[in-house]
Amino acid sequence: MSRATPAAQAGAPAVESGGPALELLVHGVGGTTPQKMLDDPRTVCVTGDDTAAIYRRAEDADAETHPERYRDRPVPEAYVWCNLTSGNSARALWLLLLPFMVINLAHWMRPPAKEPHWAIRLYGVLVRLVALSLTVLLVAAACEVALDLTAWQCAGSAACSRSWYWLGFTSVAHHGWWSQPGRRLALAALAPAGLTFLLWYLSNRTWSAYESQQPLNAEPANDPAEAVKPAFSRPGFWYGRRLVARLRAAHTAAGFLTTAAGVTGAAARYDRAATSAVFETLGLLLESTLAVTGIVVVWVVCRRGRTETHLDEQLDRAVTAWLPVASLALLALALVYASWDRADWVSSGALPGDRSFGFLAFAQGVLIIALAAVALHLRRRAPGERTALCGLGGPAVAMLACALGGVMTGGVAQRVAAWVDHGAIHRASFNGPPALLTWQSSVIPALLALLIPVVLFFAVRTWRTARADAPRVMADYPTEQPDTARTRRIAGARAMAGLTDHAPVFLGILSGASLLLGAAALVGAWWTGEVPEQAADGAATPIAFAADAAQSLGSWCTGFGFLLFVTWGRRAYKDAAARRTVGILWDVGTFWPRAAHPFAPPCYAERAVPDLAWRMNTWTERTGGRLVISGHSQGSALAAAAVWQLPAATRRRVALLTYGCPVERLYGRWFPTYFGPAPLQALHQEVHCWRNLWRATDPIGGPVLTGGDVDKGPLLDPLAYGRTREHPLPAPILGHSDYQADPAFGRERALLLAELASGVPNQRADQGSSGRSSG
Repeated sequence: MSRATPAAQAGAPAVESGGPALELLVHGVGGTTPQKMLDDPRTVCVTGDDTAAIYRRAEDADAETHPERYRDRPVPEAYVWCNLTSGNSARALWLLLLPFMVINLAHWMRPPAKEPHWAIRLYGVLVRLVALSLTVLLVAAACEVALDLTAWQCAGSAACSRSWYWLGFTSVAHHGWWSQPGRRLALAALAPAGLTFLLWYLSNRTWSAYESQQPLNAEPANDPAEAVKPAFSRPGFWYGRRLVARLRAAHTAAGFLTTAAGVTGAAARYDRAATSAVFETLGLLLESTLAVTGIVVVWVVCRRGRTETHLDEQLDRAVTAWLPVASLALLALALVYASWDRADWVSSGALPGDRSFGFLAFAQGVLIIALAAVALHLRRRAPGERTALCGLGGPAVAMLACALGGVMTGGVAQRVAAWVDHGAIHRASFNGPPALLTWQSSVIPALLALLIPVVLFFAVRTWRTARADAPRVMADYPTEQPDTARTRRIAGARAMAGLTDHAPVFLGILSGASLLLGAAALVGAWWTGEVPEQAADGAATPIAFAADAAQSLGSWCTGFGFLLFVTWGRRAYKDAAARRTVGILWDVGTFWPRAAHPFAPPCYAERAVPDLAWRMNTWTERTGGRLVISGHSQGSALAAAAVWQLPAATRRRVALLTYGCPVERLYGRWFPTYFGPAPLQALHQEVHCWRNLWRATDPIGGPVLTGGDVDKGPLLDPLAYGRTREHPLPAPILGHSDYQADPAFGRERALLLAELASGVPNQRADQGSSGRSSG
C-alpha cells in the first residue's frame, strides 16, 4: 500500500508526550495485505477473524506494556477488510446481482431536504417499488426461458423437441403423461421457483455472516450539541435487520407469485374457453387469490422504511414467516391445478401473458418519472446544496438499474431462444421471446450511436484541458528545466482525473436516452404486437433491412452483454487479479446498507464500521491514549462513518487523517443527505482534529471542506519533476496511490498527534483559514 521512504518523515515534528498513541490504518478499494500496510513481513492478528481483522507488526504486539518504546512515534495497526468483498472466489458471481445493487444506491441519493416528511417517505417508497419490479422482472425472465421458450413452445413442437433428447419425455410426439401443456409448465416452474429460493437463501446467509453485527451503543445525548446528529451518528443506521427481513419476505413472495401466475394464467385461460365450470371457477379463485396476495406484497414493501434512531431488533413474524410460506403454498396449488388432466389442451404460439413484460416496463417508467418529480420537489427545499444532476441522481441511477435489468434478462431470453430453436429453423412452430424484448434489443444500437459522440466530446475536452494546463504544471516546479513530454504526462494525468467531475452528465445522458428509447420500444411493441422485422413486412426494402439489422445487432449486443457478465464472473472465480477488480465494484457499490433491495450484495460497512468503532472506543478507554484513524480512499469513508458512531468522550481522543478521500467529491455529490456540506461540517466540529490530503492527479480523492484547515493540497504529484539528488530516477505520477510516500503525510500525522496531546483542537467552525496548501 505504501512506498515508504526516508523523505516521508522529513520535516515531521516530534510527537509530544501524552500517553500512548495509536495509528489505525484503513485501506481502500481493491484490498491489500497487512504486510504491505505495515511495511513489515512479520505481522500478527490482534483481534478479528478471517473475514476482517486488525493486525500489528510482530514487534508491536505488546506495545501497551512497553510505552517507553513509543514516546516519539505511534503504534501502527492495520484494519484489513478486503475479504468482505473480494476475498472469496464465489463472490465474483455477485456481479449478476448488479441491477439490485444499483437500485439500492438510488435509495441513498435522496436530496438533502429535511422536509416535507411526506415527500421523503414517498421517495423511499417509490425506490422500493422499483426494486420490487426488478425482482419480478428477473423471475419473469426465468419463467420466459423455462416455461414459455422451453416447456410451452419447444416441447410443444415435435420438430423442436426432437432436437433435444432431454425434452423427449415431455414432447407432444410421445403422448406421455408429461406431454400435456399444464404438466410441462408445472415441471418447468421448478426453475424460477428454485431461483427465488436461491436468492432468499443467499440474502439470509449473507445477512447472518456480514450485517448482523451489533453496532457500538452510543451514549445518551446529554449535551444539547449532541442532541441533533447527522444520520451516521444514529445508533441504528448500520443495523437494518427489521427492514431487510420484511423486504426479503416480500421479494421472495413476489418471486413465487410471479411463477405461480405464469402457470395459472395459461391453465385458467384454457379453462375459460372449455366447458368445465368447475375448473373455470377454480382458476378464477386461484387468480384472485394470487392478485390479493400480490397486493399484500406491495403493501408490505410500502408500509415501513428504515428505523435508525435505535436498534430495531423486533421482527414482524406475520410478514417474515407467513408471507413467503403462503406464497409458496399458492405456487404448489397452482402446480397441482395446472397438472390436472386436460386431454384436449394443446400449446401453440407464445405462452399467454407475454405482454406482462410490457406492463412491467410501463410501470417502471411511471415509477421513475414519479421519483424524479419527488426528487425535484425535495431539491427545491435545499437549493444551495451541491447535488449530482440537480437532485436527479437517484432517478437517473434507478433508470440505469432498470436498463441493466432489461439488458440482462432480455439477453438471456434472446440467446436461449436462438439456442433452443437452432437459429430459427423451426420458425413456423417457434415464436421466440415476447415482442417487447426484441424491440428493446432494436433500440440498443441507437443508444450506442448516441453515446459515441458524447464519449468523443469528453475525449476532446480532456485533450484540450491537458494542453491548457501545461503552463500551470511548470508553475508548480519553478526551478525545473521544461520537458515537453514530462509536462504532457503530468497535465494529461490531471485532465484525466478531472473526468470524474463530469460523470453525472454522462450518466444523465445515458439514463435519459434509455428512458426515451425504452418508451419508443414499448410503443412499438404494443402498436404492432410484432417484432421489428415482422412489422416492416410489406414496407420498403431499406426500412425492412434497417429494422432487421437493428434487431439482429441489438440481440447480439444484449446477448454479448450478458455473456460478458458471466465470463467476467467465471474468470474472477479462477483469477485472483480479476477477482480483485470485481471486488472494487463492490467496494464502492456495497458501502450502503440494503435499504431498497434485499437481494443486493451484502453491505460490508455494516461489519466494518462497528469493527472500527468498537476498536477505537475500547482502546482509548483501556489505555487513555491518543488515536489517529488513517483512511485511504474508501477506507476514509469507513473511517468517517466510524468516527460518527463514537461517543463524545471518545471523539475527543481521536484524530482523523484521510487521503485520496472521495467523501465530498463523489459521495458528497451523489449522496448529499449523508455526505453533503452540513454533515461534513458537523463532523469537522465534533472530531478533535482532521486533516485531508489530496492531489490534482487523483481521479477519486479531493478536498472535503471549503473552509477551515482540514484540506492540505493539492500535493505535488510527482514529487519531483526531473531527476534530483533525492530522486535520481524519474519520480512516478502516483495519482490515487501511495500517499504515505509524500513528506506531507508524516508531517500531518505528527501534527495531529501533537494536537491530541496538547488537548487543543486545531479547528472549529468559526475558523476561516483556507485550508489549502501545496505539497
